[in-house]
Amino acid sequence: MANPTDPITVLRGIGPAKAKLFQALNIFTLEDLICHFPRGYEDRTRLVQLCELEVDRPACFRAMVMNTPKINHIRQGLDLTKVQVADHSGRLSLTFFNSRYAAEHLAYGREYFFYGTLTGDFTGYGMTNPVFEDVDAPGITTRRVMPIYPLTAGLTNGAVQKAVVQALAICDPPAEVLPASLRQQYGILGAEEAYRIIHQPATMEEALQARKRMIFEEFFVFSAGLSLMRAARAQKKTGPYRNTDLTPFLRQLPFTLTGAQQRAIDEILADLTKGAPMNRLVQGDVGSGKTMVAAAAAYCAARNGCQTALMAPTEILAEQHYASLSALFASLGISVALLTGSMAQKEKKAVREGLQEGSIQIAVGTHTLISDSTVFQNLGLVITDEQHRFGVGQRSKLSAKGADPHLLVMSATPIPRTLALLMYGDLDVSVLDQLPPGRQVVDTFLVGESYRARINAFIRKQVAEGHQCFVVCPAVEENGELGIKAATVWADTLQQTVFPDLRIALLHGQMRGEEKEAAMAAFARQEADVLVATTVIEVGVDVPNATLMVIEDADRFGLSQLHQLRGRVGRGSSKSYCILTTHNRNEDTLRRLKALCKTTDGFRIAEEDLRLRGPGDFFGSRQSGLPAFRMADLSFDLGLLKQAQEASAQWIDSSGTAHTPEADALRQRVSQLFQRSEGTMN
Repeated sequence: MANPTDPITVLRGIGPAKAKLFQALNIFTLEDLICHFPRGYEDRTRLVQLCELEVDRPACFRAMVMNTPKINHIRQGLDLTKVQVADHSGRLSLTFFNSRYAAEHLAYGREYFFYGTLTGDFTGYGMTNPVFEDVDAPGITTRRVMPIYPLTAGLTNGAVQKAVVQALAICDPPAEVLPASLRQQYGILGAEEAYRIIHQPATMEEALQARKRMIFEEFFVFSAGLSLMRAARAQKKTGPYRNTDLTPFLRQLPFTLTGAQQRAIDEILADLTKGAPMNRLVQGDVGSGKTMVAAAAAYCAARNGCQTALMAPTEILAEQHYASLSALFASLGISVALLTGSMAQKEKKAVREGLQEGSIQIAVGTHTLISDSTVFQNLGLVITDEQHRFGVGQRSKLSAKGADPHLLVMSATPIPRTLALLMYGDLDVSVLDQLPPGRQVVDTFLVGESYRARINAFIRKQVAEGHQCFVVCPAVEENGELGIKAATVWADTLQQTVFPDLRIALLHGQMRGEEKEAAMAAFARQEADVLVATTVIEVGVDVPNATLMVIEDADRFGLSQLHQLRGRVGRGSSKSYCILTTHNRNEDTLRRLKALCKTTDGFRIAEEDLRLRGPGDFFGSRQSGLPAFRMADLSFDLGLLKQAQEASAQWIDSSGTAHTPEADALRQRVSQLFQRSEGTMN
């Protein structure tokens, strides 16, 4: 038997050149190949008669060749082979392009099994390039359930299938990680059987059972990993905070906390007094007051002789937090410092010295906080803002600068509870579901291109009143095929043609980091009237003077993303508006966009977005250290996710410390999973 870690070049027919093609699919070893699951299946087991064929529906049928095939040379690079086939119910014309194989292997008077898709209309019907096999041949491309694999240029489905079959013949599949009792309870196939069936199912029912097993396993391993992380943290000890009196902090606030803010603060204080490191997510809608909750936690840390590090994803957001926290703590005798990459070396050195000697109690910054040269005297609380912009590894690196400090992560992206458990299952969750009094409700409108003149007039009116406007486009540069507005082109159009007398600025993701920071900062300083941007402004600095958000081609965005963008306005005292434009007349699309116009509740919007579009808007590339699932699709598999979470919790409670073969294999799989996702098990 071969080793799972052996390279795929041990297989017949796979040399260096073909191996390079497989590597484009992240397939390097036999195990990688065995775990390269089909993206779907074609049921070629049902045979139909020619008279039963339906247009645009693939089907398998048996027919006799009624003439000798001949290759017709049409032009350079194009050869055509036509042949007539028949059964007792009718005749059909088959066409093969550039197929010498068909011309040489289809013999007059012999019967074959064919699989293909009927095309045509009342003027005539035919089939192009069907696959075929002799009636006496074993069913390889016909009369079977055919797995359809993810491919890359130069690699055929047949080549992948052949390689997988070889690998399974000489190499054991991954070890079993699901205990027999759980497999029986949830009706799950065993590992060895499931890995064989998923690549070679006899029926569609078998394929579905194997797929269920793999999805359940992925969710189970991930959920168990989060549980193990939570259990490991529960074993850690830290000095409980004794002084939790927030009266001086609360007394100097110019407003009263919402009930949700007070509830979240109470939950945080309870964590801080337990004697174990806090690991809590504060999840709130745009403008729900997460920063004030974080400030209360930082005040408590300072009162107990501990330092706080608050990490933000951008310098301008860090500067905003620094300004607000400095003003908040000035009268309380708590020192706050800013640490970002663009600061002068002399400034950074002074801040780092203050952190190391303990004279600075709260550090606000960007990734500079996790650099090796930043050392804290007594880091007791780590806060990450806009958590979905950081990976697990980054927050862990910052936490490593203290002796098991408390961790508070904040996210302004409302996430349905099911997905929150998946993304942040290792954290306790506090939800801010109330907005502070006086927070502006942003009126939202959905319009078509016929309203363009009125949109432009409204932009000019807002600017004339001393306000600023955002204009968001779905693309950076023009793409004629998509027909959507590009930020670069639209900014130029607005400046040159529509608003030559206004100050138009541009911001997009292809600009250098310092350019993006400068553009946003300039807009915040009111040096531009209109900022044309892509979604890079989704998470950004507050601009209270901005009262209008125009989102072009709004159908190209998810509801949650639109809601985040809308949250960039309405942050001042003036009435604010959001205008969604679309050319799309699809009823479902319009219904989805109208849902945004009817509510400003981010959690309701998130639930609707999940129902209509799946979880794509909540999970960006490598967000939050979330591993990429090979088989699971959260749009369809939420039921299995719930079952797997229940099963993993059951396993942790009953056998979490056992050393059975399944348990040991599970721990190894969990470790591999989180390593791939930049995570940590510590």
